[in-house]
Amino acid sequence: MTERTKHSRNFIARALAVFGAAASAAAAVEGRRRPHERDLRTLGINPADFS
Repeated sequence: MTERTKHSRNFIARALAVFGAAASAAAAVEGRRRPHERDLRTLGINPADFS
């Protein structure tokens, strides 16, 4: 596997993880629940700062 292919796969996997975390966090907030810490960290949000 070439370095370019690895980079492309990592980028796509990271993008899917971010979109999934965003959807999960948005659903939690909409349902008046606190999002999972894992999702907040994936989005670059410090869970301690999220109120």
